[in-house]
Amino acid sequence: MRVLVVDDDFMVAKLHSRYVSATEGFTVVGVAHSGAEALRAAERLRPDLVLLDIYLPDMDGINVLRELRAAEERAAEERAAEERDELRGSVDVLFITAARDAGLVRAALRAGALHYLIKPFPQAALQEQLRHVAALRSRFDRLGEARQEDVDQIFGTRPPGSRELPKGLAPHTAELVERILREHPGDLSASECAEAGSLSRVSARRYLEYFVETGRVVVTLRYGGTGRPERRYRRIG
Repeated sequence: MRVLVVDDDFMVAKLHSRYVSATEGFTVVGVAHSGAEALRAAERLRPDLVLLDIYLPDMDGINVLRELRAAEERAAEERAAEERDELRGSVDVLFITAARDAGLVRAALRAGALHYLIKPFPQAALQEQLRHVAALRSRFDRLGEARQEDVDQIFGTRPPGSRELPKGLAPHTAELVERILREHPGDLSASECAEAGSLSRVSARRYLEYFVETGRVVVTLRYGGTGRPERRYRRIG
């Protein structure tokens, strides 16, 4: 994913850029230090994600986000008027700011931000949110027609394991597997999850794969000397 970092503090922007670059699948394509510069960079670079501060020297980040959305709407109208079928994806925005006012958090949500990280935070917190954005995009790419459970998961109103699980999955076991993932450092295999929860390996893998499908867990492959690669699971939300 292509990321634009926006922060009025040059050193903070550099630090956040380093966090992004250290996250697999993400690259920094530009850095901006004001709202106007951010809007110009977004138009020129077409990033997938903007890390946006609220406190900027010329305009606040909420208005930057509103301008980004207005520009997307104008571009869509122009394409429609010219009867072009060209698709241009919307940029996602993640606020990274020291602003703690609840009204600003609400305004960010209403303007269309994916999330809101309050400074200071550790590198792991930002990387977790980056992976969450990637999982959401991947899920949207796979979806043709959304079911209500898909919408609930995307909007975070129904956490995995709470209710309306697929047939054959039990809420209490889903909660157990999710707790194991949350408490386990790094990734783990289905066998390790099964051992931690006194489950069968087959049962543990079913729940782990369900969490992958619902966008809360990512899976990576570990290759050994022979045989099939081992599937490793890591919680991202």
